[in-house]
Amino acid sequence: MENIIDEANRCLNCKVKPCQKACPLGNDIPSFIKQVKENNLEEAFKILTQTTVLGAICGRVCPHFKQCMGSCVRGIKSEPINIGNLETYVFDNALQNNYKIETNNKLEGKRVAVIGGGPSGLTCAAFLSMNGAKVTIYEKQPKLGGITRYGIPDFRLPREVIDKTVEKILSLGIEAKCNQTLGKDYELADIEKQYDAVYLSFGANVSSKMNIPGEDLDGVYGGNELLETGIHPDYTGKSVAVSGGGNVAMDAARTIKRLGAKNVYVIYRRAREQMPAEDYEVEEAMKEGVEFLFQNNIVKIIGNEKVEKLECIKTELVQKEGEKRLVPVNIEGSNYTLDMDYIVMAVGSKANKDVVEKTGLETTEYGNIKVDERYMTSRKGVFAGGDLIGTKATVAWAARSGRNASEEIEKYLLGEE
Repeated sequence: MENIIDEANRCLNCKVKPCQKACPLGNDIPSFIKQVKENNLEEAFKILTQTTVLGAICGRVCPHFKQCMGSCVRGIKSEPINIGNLETYVFDNALQNNYKIETNNKLEGKRVAVIGGGPSGLTCAAFLSMNGAKVTIYEKQPKLGGITRYGIPDFRLPREVIDKTVEKILSLGIEAKCNQTLGKDYELADIEKQYDAVYLSFGANVSSKMNIPGEDLDGVYGGNELLETGIHPDYTGKSVAVSGGGNVAMDAARTIKRLGAKNVYVIYRRAREQMPAEDYEVEEAMKEGVEFLFQNNIVKIIGNEKVEKLECIKTELVQKEGEKRLVPVNIEGSNYTLDMDYIVMAVGSKANKDVVEKTGLETTEYGNIKVDERYMTSRKGVFAGGDLIGTKATVAWAARSGRNASEEIEKYLLGEE
């Protein structure tokens, strides 16, 4: 506790609040830290729950240096305030002491279905329930949590933290129906008849492909699917390449190394400083023996039925007109091959096309569900958010999408649209 107070006391309580502006959820960071300074942790929790219910999770896994901590004034001349640790401490303490989340009866009598129990769905359900709505979450997995439970490894986010967070959210009076898959166990049309509004948030967890020769060979896997199912091949003594530079790539590489792979390579076509993953995650992966091949690109997967080699090419970063950042361009003649047993694609994700089609809703050119500025889909009373509509793929941004959607659903239910 002493270290927490010491860290809180370093906060300058800036009036312009650059950290809050950089937080996807808009958490009032200086105000909650002020309460931590005064050892008023329940009040700090009360301030944070005005904007988030996932503090115990976000405090641990958010890319803080790219968000709140990256804008901390203290960081200009010294180390920024460790906002993630402070948020984690406040929420862990609240869960341990069973602090209550404030509620009202504004939406009493209204019934809402939330399809998908990940960060976006949980946040939307929580804020609607906090305002008095009766909410039911439908989830295809055995437990709620979505990407936090079935995408982020336990060594980064303990399952106990997810369990306690979900329990706190459900304590608002939310009903959870797990092992329920849209289009298999129920249809959207039937749900629409039973509820006053529906929120779709079943995510976009299908790994994208690179569209290169050899991607259909045995031994090519999607990073999202490996992390979600936990079903892996035997990596013992094997060489594995992970293509990509984001959180999924880091989590997959570190997981595979821990499962006994002899060599794990992360192949990324840009420079290290351009990686979406947090720098500390890259450093942790390096400490664990993961090798990084920056400014390299995979152009072909070679093998007879199964993966045997990768053909790669080196890249240079070029400033192109109309582009905000440097663009990787293949260097002609720099091709080389690597012996490889498995290749994991972690170059992005997309929504499950089959499930999206079963909704009968209008989609975008990228296969996401199309929504208007109110988060409403092409059918009245049906809303969508999170990765399903193309939101930035972080827990905090998904949660922000869910909170924003809850506000629009509230207006719709109260006839204020």
